[in-house]
Amino acid sequence: MFRNDSEESRVFKKGGDYMKYDDLIGTPFIDGGRDKETGLDCWGLAREMFRRQGIDVPDYHISAMRTAEIAQEMNAEEMDWLRLDEPEEGCLVLLRLDAGVWANHVGICLGDGRFIHAYSSAGTCIDRLARWRSRIVGFYRPKEARR
Repeated sequence: MFRNDSEESRVFKKGGDYMKYDDLIGTPFIDGGRDKETGLDCWGLAREMFRRQGIDVPDYHISAMRTAEIAQEMNAEEMDWLRLDEPEEGCLVLLRLDAGVWANHVGICLGDGRFIHAYSSAGTCIDRLARWRSRIVGFYRPKEARR
């Protein structure tokens, strides 16, 4: 796990604004968690990071057992996601942790090859994209999001 205590590691620049996330580091992982005070799961963390960017995304209770159902919910909600060729600060990174599923984990790219995610064995932490390269499904951002 990559942890850097410098001030630059705890903010990223998005659309000319700096967004802090240091208060999220160390938040415990709770399956279905949507509150930084009690715990977050990966989608709860992603929603909070998007909220801080001024973007409201639907609430999906992501579970490896429900990946097909989640894909259907995403389509039904008509949340348009744009697939990116390369990661950009503030975008969603979609990951596959288990074989046989499309994706079952997410994080938010921070730039410099890093991302933040809530993981069952580590809680909310910063990690390197390179460490997860073989599991990355893609990078996405809501179409309405400003660059």
